[in-house]
Amino acid sequence: MRKKIVAGNWKMNKNLQEGIQLAVALNEVLSKENNSCRVIIGTPFIHLASVSERIDKKKLGLAAQNCADHVSGAYTGEVSAEMVKSTGAEYVILGHSERRTYYGETPEMLKTKVRLALDQQLQPIFCIGEVLSEREAGKQFEVVRSQIEASLFDLSEADFSKIILAYEPVWAIGTGKTATAAQAQEMHAFIRGLIAGKYGKKAADDCSILYGGSCKASNAAELFANPDVDGGLIGGASLTVEDFMGIVRAR
Repeated sequence: MRKKIVAGNWKMNKNLQEGIQLAVALNEVLSKENNSCRVIIGTPFIHLASVSERIDKKKLGLAAQNCADHVSGAYTGEVSAEMVKSTGAEYVILGHSERRTYYGETPEMLKTKVRLALDQQLQPIFCIGEVLSEREAGKQFEVVRSQIEASLFDLSEADFSKIILAYEPVWAIGTGKTATAAQAQEMHAFIRGLIAGKYGKKAADDCSILYGGSCKASNAAELFANPDVDGGLIGGASLTVEDFMGIVRAR
């Protein structure tokens, strides 16, 4: 049975002291509750080691927001998958729309990052999704298919089973717009069908597919009620305990 997951992506927010404070507060709340889903926080690189020492990983998973597409070497400012693993992180967010758009990450680069992450026993949270112009042109399924096939479908079935997918309708991130529950379900079902076509029904049924487009406590329950929506990758609403737990409790 696939896991239900709510993952927070802090993006470039919270200094080190603020980040530790938020992680500790969230960990404390989770320690007192029995939630039915896996809760993960994706912090900036500088937070990882400090946060890792202060949380109960059984209650709260820890993710990096990226890793390099090289093992090591003269790549100033980059952080390798091995470095991420050494902090105590268990997951890494890859292919986020902001990385693709602002930093020119290509499907080939992301294929390499996925491989390097898996080699370090990190579990990738791999993001896919279309921008507004692609949605308006009716190309959303074509775009998502291409992103998945180009970066993931060279993996063995065993390695693919370690991937968590996150569908981001890019037009609904930070815009206040949200895909309707029906739109989210339609795309998630399409993605699951792609996986079934490549790896078989069991692999598709076991794959967790998260929704990542302006999910809030007010709409989380409706989105998560869809049979193919297994949780959320949460941006701004993950930056306070109250907002984030509102979504966790909806799952």
